[in-house]
Amino acid sequence: MFEGFADTFIDTSGARIRVRHGGEGPPLLLLHGNPQTHVCWHKIANELAEDYHVVAADLRGYGDSSAPEPDADCANYSFRAMAQDQIEVMRALGHERFFLAGHDRGGRTAHRMMQDYPEVVAKCAILDILPSRHVWHNASRAWALKSWHWVFMPQPGGLPEAMMAAVPPEQFLTKMMVLPGNTRSVFDEEAWAEYVRCFTPKMIMASCADYRACATVDLDMDDADFGRKVEVPLMVMWGVRSHTQAVFNDALAVWRDYATHVEGGPVVSGHFIPEEVPEETLARFRAFFV
Repeated sequence: MFEGFADTFIDTSGARIRVRHGGEGPPLLLLHGNPQTHVCWHKIANELAEDYHVVAADLRGYGDSSAPEPDADCANYSFRAMAQDQIEVMRALGHERFFLAGHDRGGRTAHRMMQDYPEVVAKCAILDILPSRHVWHNASRAWALKSWHWVFMPQPGGLPEAMMAAVPPEQFLTKMMVLPGNTRSVFDEEAWAEYVRCFTPKMIMASCADYRACATVDLDMDDADFGRKVEVPLMVMWGVRSHTQAVFNDALAVWRDYATHVEGGPVVSGHFIPEEVPEETLARFRAFFV
């Protein structure tokens, strides 16, 4: 995986971020989701590096990136804080403006980056999410049953962390990631082993802080920003077998309430698009990031 990529750590103002980067051409930052790491891009990273300087990073608290102690309202795990980390990573690599792609939590980080720092993002691809604000303001029984971790992980008092750490990592990850419509075979054995290795008490703590921030301080930011549409060109992809399609149906119509220039469409996939349909993901990225 990531043949010929440099593997390093970059210190930002808030965390120590694990980064793999390689290739030549326009810079392209790839951000992963929960409960994964930058490894989720391994099926397309080498091919992308033929045309781009690819940067794949672990979000704050995830994978091998450091996890600062959450503050009282978990604001240091907000998507604003995570976006700031990645901007500083790209600047450290010499890039003031870049292409951006984010899956799941990485997509939410990308959305906040476009809102706070539109001048740094040339184009953005967001995979299999809807804006967090829309999700919270349109919660339903169907959504809650499919996205149970959204209401479980933000619970206070340390109970989610204790319960998540009480079962073997592989058991919990199987519950989270082997969704209806796919099997474990979606994930290469080497990538799956990395997800299991990284699912430590540190990452559990950080991911719960991430979800607490999403339900509180992030939502406050999103409510305050609603009506101010993102101007960065945006491509949206979602899986026809994912919860995004099953619960919310027309993702493009939703995103057009949040962004001015929106294109894209569904792919025949579940939630984990870069690993389930890498060839389709690669083709769409190459057509869009020009």
